[in-house]
Amino acid sequence: MSIGFLRQALNALQKQSRSRTSYRVNQWFKWLSPGLSVKRWLLISIGGVLLASLGLAIWIKLTPIFWMIELFRGFLGVITNILPNYVSGPLVLLGGLLLVLWGQTRTVGSITKVLRTEGGEELIDVLLAHHRLYRGPKIVVIGGGTGLSTLLRGLKTYSANITAIVTVADDGGSSGRLRQEFGVLPPGDIRNCLAALADEEKLLTELFQYRFRAGDGLTGHSFGNLFLTAMSDITGDLEQAVAASSKVLAVRGQVLPATLSDVRLWAELADGRRIDGESSIPKAGGKIVKIGCIPANPPAVPAAIKALKEADYIIIGPGSLYTSLIPNLLVPEIADAIAQTDAPRIYICNIMTQPGETEGYTVADHIRAIDAACGQRRLFDAVLIHKKSPSEQSLIRYAQQNSHPVFLDREAVTQLGRRIVLANVLYEDETGFVRHNPQKLAQVLLRWYGRGQPLRGIQNSK
Repeated sequence: MSIGFLRQALNALQKQSRSRTSYRVNQWFKWLSPGLSVKRWLLISIGGVLLASLGLAIWIKLTPIFWMIELFRGFLGVITNILPNYVSGPLVLLGGLLLVLWGQTRTVGSITKVLRTEGGEELIDVLLAHHRLYRGPKIVVIGGGTGLSTLLRGLKTYSANITAIVTVADDGGSSGRLRQEFGVLPPGDIRNCLAALADEEKLLTELFQYRFRAGDGLTGHSFGNLFLTAMSDITGDLEQAVAASSKVLAVRGQVLPATLSDVRLWAELADGRRIDGESSIPKAGGKIVKIGCIPANPPAVPAAIKALKEADYIIIGPGSLYTSLIPNLLVPEIADAIAQTDAPRIYICNIMTQPGETEGYTVADHIRAIDAACGQRRLFDAVLIHKKSPSEQSLIRYAQQNSHPVFLDREAVTQLGRRIVLANVLYEDETGFVRHNPQKLAQVLLRWYGRGQPLRGIQNSK
């Protein structure tokens, strides 16, 4: 029994050794991947060594070099006398290659040890991921609220060239209090987007999202909101504050406010009432027939317009229709830039209706509201809609709040000139809360983008 056990242990060790060897070989071959700029610099380094040696030889009039060559020739003659050239040649070549491989392995190993990531990833894997992400498409996402930050969590695994254009019309909660007390633009939605795009900075992200539960004047505020408020005061405006915060959080891409103007929303309801303030509109409990902002026609942040003009792909939503999405489109320059681009454009429709904003709305109603806010211009080519109904538990939970699944009226959407992308992108937690799944949503969006301009009609994504 003991001999059999030893044999099994020996076999296991041999398999493990072969597995490790295979893994290391695979890791080394990754360094030869195109685009990493490793091979070219290695060849340049070798060329530099040869050129420096040639320069030294010229400088000292070749005398030492001549004797070194003669000595080396004599050494080779002795070796070939002992061993034939078809034996000694391959042995010397193999020895040289082994020395080069050993030296390079130790060099890369030392560098990897210093630069090893918190997750223990190999340096070559980090470089390959960095190369892939920074060659990804230039994606511009427009919106606000939790819907936008949810989408960004998924998109950042496909591209680092992401620009999030975020509404600054929020006047409720911590953002509203800071807006009233300090006169700053509301930082809440921007804070969520920064946290969503943060790259492997878990502790800093948790710190940014931390909300105070006690303290005079601090209760209800998040650390990120206070941080952005302080940075706005130091740097002079919210745009510079966000740029500085992005460096701290190692953000992939950039987050930009739609405007630096102190924008305040207003809405006219079907019963004739006019409601002022973003947080007051959903609470009014009426049907919205028109929405606008004060001041009217606020100027856009120039960097946002530049990003839209250079975009390969533009995504609108998801998020609250009247208080997260449309406020960005009330900035005329943003709506104009979207309308004039040739990049694919898609709108992500909400899964559930929202009390106080979109009660009873169909998919076509969402599209009509966006078109109306932009002067009846078509700002997107397709609309992404969740395919299956939420669970019974979720339907009951939302029905108690007078919220129901957004109905897909196919014919009306087609008449509005939009393509329909159906996909299963739903996530439900144990309490029945419904939201978009970041990974599934990003996967479907990038698949649609990769196909270029899909055929007209209905496109299904599993």
